[in-house]
Amino acid sequence: MTVAVETGLWQLDAVRSAVAIKHKTMWGLVTVKGAFGGVSGEGEVEAGGSAHGAITVEAGSLDTKNAKRDAHLRGADFFDAERHPTLVFAVRDAVVRPDDSVGIEGELTVRGVSRPQSVTATVTESSGDVVTLAAEFTVDREQFNLGWNQMGMIRGLTTVTATLRFTRRGSASGEGV
Repeated sequence: MTVAVETGLWQLDAVRSAVAIKHKTMWGLVTVKGAFGGVSGEGEVEAGGSAHGAITVEAGSLDTKNAKRDAHLRGADFFDAERHPTLVFAVRDAVVRPDDSVGIEGELTVRGVSRPQSVTATVTESSGDVVTLAAEFTVDREQFNLGWNQMGMIRGLTTVTATLRFTRRGSASGEGV
């Protein structure tokens, strides 16, 4: 597939998008998985083909299917969702490569701490009014002051997976989706 994304403003389709995490705990014996229910975003594709924008995730919307664990993850030991209600990935530049992957350079902000983040996404759907990207990348949670690690149970990197569907603003397929 040859990807050609129309210039203009694009809106994240929150219903058809997903952001999830997984992390090995209990000394690598158990993988905890969770999904964020609150995701929003928008971007702009410029005439030269590069893009910029932001994806915002509500920290308190994380659901790991365990209420006690979710409360702990939303609390001060981890996301501190009361003081830092959102996680933001600000995209400074996104460019479609010759192999139809998308190289994304941006900044991830978690708990008020911002760090550069590079991501390679795959285009899974592309038309004049819709584009869907799939990406998987790792984050070192200690870089964002998420270092809680009782008895060494939680080490290593957290894997983030995202499927992000965007619709072009003002397009027929983007209205009422």
